[in-house]
Amino acid sequence: MNIEELRNYCLAIKHAEECMPFGEDVVVYKIMNKMFAFFQLNPKDNEHFVVMKCSPEKTLELREKYDGITKGYYAGNNLKWNSVYIQSDVPDKLIIELIEHSVEEVINSLSKKKQEEYREL
Repeated sequence: MNIEELRNYCLAIKHAEECMPFGEDVVVYKIMNKMFAFFQLNPKDNEHFVVMKCSPEKTLELREKYDGITKGYYAGNNLKWNSVYIQSDVPDKLIIELIEHSVEEVINSLSKKKQEEYREL
């Protein structure tokens, strides 16, 4: 997967919006005004990664299994965010599944009313 394919997939999420609230080099994807993924356009080491929300249980399992999944950049020790290197040992299919999982994590964190509102969009 390359960065353009990643961007296109994030934009294909129902009612996803793309913005740059952290400057011109960080692209953020949101639904219902909540972030589900972000990445740097020009990382210093030229290794592209996407930071996504993840359930803590799944986070630990993924980090043990894949070298290309690490703690979320900018997220400190938080187990709810992972950095996923897109040109690593992480299969493209799994990256797509993790984007969808991140969206579900965001939806599940919303109030019941907001969850219904999103699902009816």
